[in-house]
Amino acid sequence: MSTPDFVLQLREHVGTAPLWLSGATAVIRSADHRRVLLVRRSDNGWWTPVTGIVDPGEHPAYTAVREAREEADVTIRVDRVASIGVSRMVTYANGDRAQYIDHTFACTYLSGDPRPADGENTDVRWFAVDDLPEMRPHMLERLEAGLSTEERARIVTTTESH
Repeated sequence: MSTPDFVLQLREHVGTAPLWLSGATAVIRSADHRRVLLVRRSDNGWWTPVTGIVDPGEHPAYTAVREAREEADVTIRVDRVASIGVSRMVTYANGDRAQYIDHTFACTYLSGDPRPADGENTDVRWFAVDDLPEMRPHMLERLEAGLSTEERARIVTTTESH
């Protein structure tokens, strides 16, 4: 996963100390809501929705749009906030630690030929919403929130465990 420059600059000052970062997840649905676009991460091989770190001063909804373009080469529309939650503390192979407040958005695919565009993923594929690949529980929760027809965002008050 590519580390944003602002995080690298922070790491010069704080070393591996925990960082509290904002993230965005784009649950990208086909126009008929029967399919969802997922990416297979190059760092761990898991299928997930498109995710990314919010840049300083960037609105999380814009992050979802930017990450969809960067990771999957598609244009999307953000329709609504689907959920807000907090990740577990993540310790990376180099010892860096971070925890994320995640903003999950229900999004609609507009255009583009989905493909792994930036090296962060090895595959990009449409899946029927009733025939999803194996996913980690916290990503499946985000996906379910983004696919729901709820009008209000889910507020997840427990820290993800996986």
